[in-house]
Amino acid sequence: MDYILLTLGAGVVSLLFAFWRTTWINRQDPGTEKMQNIGKYIADGAMAFLKAEYKVLIWFVLAVAVLLAISAEYSAEHSSPMVGLSFVVGALCSGLAGFLGMRVATKANYRTSNAARTGLEKALAVAFAGGSVMGLGVVGLGVIGLGGLFVIYANFFHMTGTDEHSVGLVLNIISGFSLGASSIALFARVGGGIYTKAADVGADLVGKVEAGIPEDHPLNPATIADNVGDNVGDVAGMGADLFESYVGSILGSMVLGAYFINDPAMQAHEFGGLGAILLPLVLAGLGIVCS
Repeated sequence: MDYILLTLGAGVVSLLFAFWRTTWINRQDPGTEKMQNIGKYIADGAMAFLKAEYKVLIWFVLAVAVLLAISAEYSAEHSSPMVGLSFVVGALCSGLAGFLGMRVATKANYRTSNAARTGLEKALAVAFAGGSVMGLGVVGLGVIGLGGLFVIYANFFHMTGTDEHSVGLVLNIISGFSLGASSIALFARVGGGIYTKAADVGADLVGKVEAGIPEDHPLNPATIADNVGDNVGDVAGMGADLFESYVGSILGSMVLGAYFINDPAMQAHEFGGLGAILLPLVLAGLGIVCS
């Protein structure tokens, strides 16, 4: 389990680095008053959408978690009502990844525009920092969520590398984490995409058809909505989607590794049959460090 704790440490470092980049972005010059006002309109619109979406998703997550817990209670022995808890944690981490990415993106966009007035290099640095917060937040939350639940459930159910039942039980429960992440990603990606395209079409219709002005013209009243849609779909939705893919790939590899716990070569290893299960998590932690 020492390797898992080191992996959790890598996840914490990832989040701390993301926080440091966020503070660096906040220290950058926000630009003129007009830039700040437009940036505030976009940020307020994006956060209004997220709040409205998450208010609905809260009830969905709770309802599905209860159903999962009830079904697990009366299902096969390789399951537990705790799968509902894993589902809630996965949904929370997925939503948090999108939320953090959007908060930083709406602060970095007009700071990037202002930095571009002085040179391309400074603008690229600000934009890259804003994107790195989303990436590091996704991998940090994913590793901490999966690794943390694995350690908790492994100790709670006294999992060993020679007990197929306990290994299967723990992995089945953790699979709820991936399901929760996938559920939020579905709504965030599809819902955000619909909002994005609706705002884009609206800006086209109002500007080009009605008034004869370009889509992104400052006089087009739908330009703000169009920019809000870009943040909603391409930042929050993308963040939840990437989180789901990241978690699903790690967990899928862990499930495949469970088939090797009785392999003599694995039993002879210091991990005691758990090497193939722990490997995906450890590689994810190493990936964070290398990044």
